[in-house]
Amino acid sequence: MSQAGATQDVWVDWATYHQLIERLIVLVDQSGLKFDQILCLARGGLRVGDVFSRVFDLPLAILATSSYRENAGHTQGDLEIASFITMTQGTLKGHVLLLDDLVDSGNTLSGVSQHLLRTYPSIESVKTGVIWYKTCSSFKPDFFVEKLSSNPWIHQPFEIYDTLSPQDLVEKSAKFPTT
Repeated sequence: MSQAGATQDVWVDWATYHQLIERLIVLVDQSGLKFDQILCLARGGLRVGDVFSRVFDLPLAILATSSYRENAGHTQGDLEIASFITMTQGTLKGHVLLLDDLVDSGNTLSGVSQHLLRTYPSIESVKTGVIWYKTCSSFKPDFFVEKLSSNPWIHQPFEIYDTLSPQDLVEKSAKFPTT
């Protein structure tokens, strides 16, 4: 479950994580805005973008970015934006919904939004959506589900894989009965 304290960490299980994505979808849908393309930021926005793409039946594009590399991914450095966007056809154009899991400092969403508008002249607008918006951010997303007045570390359910090795999973799978 999601638990937030003044500066305490937030722990999110799979069920809550999916409910939060669904709540974000409802917010976007109720806005009445229509989008031509869903663009998610890898890695945190991948699951969010995948669900949005399926529910809205829109093509999904993926852009890799990185800023949390230090201290096992807990310390933010300079923003790096991949040279290419992965998508099945065409190029980004029209109205784009840019998705990520959260906005922390604001550097990533702000930097990517500016990069997209500079690099892709066929883009008419970029709107942003996240699950968690930390008010310490310098960038306010257009859509968000939870507004956090503190700056907690958010432990998402897929982070369990950050500390697992293939061998760990081999050992774990040996405990499962075979059919």
